[in-house]
Amino acid sequence: MMGSKMAMRVGVIDFFCGCGGTSSGFAAAKVPGATVEIVAGVDIDPYCCATFERMLRVPAECLDIVEIADNRRLRNALLRGWNLSRFDKLILVGCAPCQGFAAHRKAIDGRDRRRSLFVVFSQLVAALKPDAVFMENVPDLFSKRHWRYYEHGRHLLESSGYFVRSRIYNFAGFGLPQERFRAVMMAFPNPFDVPVPYLDHQSYRTVREAISHLPHLNSGEYLPGDPMHIVSRHRPETLKLLSVVPPDGGNRPVGVGPRCLDRARALHGGYTDVYGRLAWDKPAVTITARCRTPSCGRFAHPEQHRGLSVREAALLQGFPPKYYFEGPFDDKYKQIGNAVPPLVARHFGEHMIRRLLRPSRARVETGGDITGPVGAGFAVTINGIKRRRGRDGDGRDAAADGY
Repeated sequence: MMGSKMAMRVGVIDFFCGCGGTSSGFAAAKVPGATVEIVAGVDIDPYCCATFERMLRVPAECLDIVEIADNRRLRNALLRGWNLSRFDKLILVGCAPCQGFAAHRKAIDGRDRRRSLFVVFSQLVAALKPDAVFMENVPDLFSKRHWRYYEHGRHLLESSGYFVRSRIYNFAGFGLPQERFRAVMMAFPNPFDVPVPYLDHQSYRTVREAISHLPHLNSGEYLPGDPMHIVSRHRPETLKLLSVVPPDGGNRPVGVGPRCLDRARALHGGYTDVYGRLAWDKPAVTITARCRTPSCGRFAHPEQHRGLSVREAALLQGFPPKYYFEGPFDDKYKQIGNAVPPLVARHFGEHMIRRLLRPSRARVETGGDITGPVGAGFAVTINGIKRRRGRDGDGRDAAADGY
């Protein structure tokens, strides 16, 4: 038991740990009266595990979570090694792969194994009985198409005695220099309040604040003092195209580059971000696993004729300035794009630890929580939020306090 003058010891186990985004944020959490220790990560990707171990300096078990859930002997062996009895409180993190729920997969038929992993994580929560649970995913987890997976997992948690709350947040509201709408679910044995973003859209951090201090790079170059400030060696035709894209948020001019993009723009106004530049004084677009290449979205540098460096992508994703990513060049971007931003994770971690220190005894207001499907998909909703925001100019996000 925690002594009257001793800090509460909080242990964190990070399932689907990736390169350590959530764990890095939780490890940085500062709450008087509590200490936080990252116990271990679990992920099936060896490059992610290598990055996690290098940066968090704790073991990353390179295992399939399904195997852990199905194999009691393996699970018990892990629990013995983790020695969880030394902690006063335990938080389980389970940010399952988002690709199975992503909006761009809506036209892909057939089963995607990744969609069931949220349910598997919920089964592990029921077995391990932690004091708190944190989960992050793409908003389309709450769409009509995928609602059954979320509902099944939530039911497992509620049947195990947890209060479950879910919302959609724009992480820019927590200081991330990027517009990143994400689903967040938390669970505690007692009623609890949820974090509220502290910035409105007029105060969001910008690309300039995040990366303008970094040295200039040309295509294919790197900074000797920082091996993560390295960029792709672009093809000559890509460099020629970028040279005519206006700086500071400019779009690819019509008639320049692949003709299929012009046809798509004429037919339905789509793909305008492809080969577009980031704007200096706005947040970045959502950083994805393919953010290294301008042909995959608005991922060209605001001024320089190239895509983002690994370091620039990491800073826009809220990683500390010296974070190092293991693995091949392309895989570094994948780790960054798939991660929970550490800067945002710290806010959620601190909020959860404060709730563990002082459980709520008052009635909690749950307005804004997700209680049913948000529609066929969330991409259209995001565009509507941005249009209303620009039209109304009142500084509020429809998703600022939860959708």
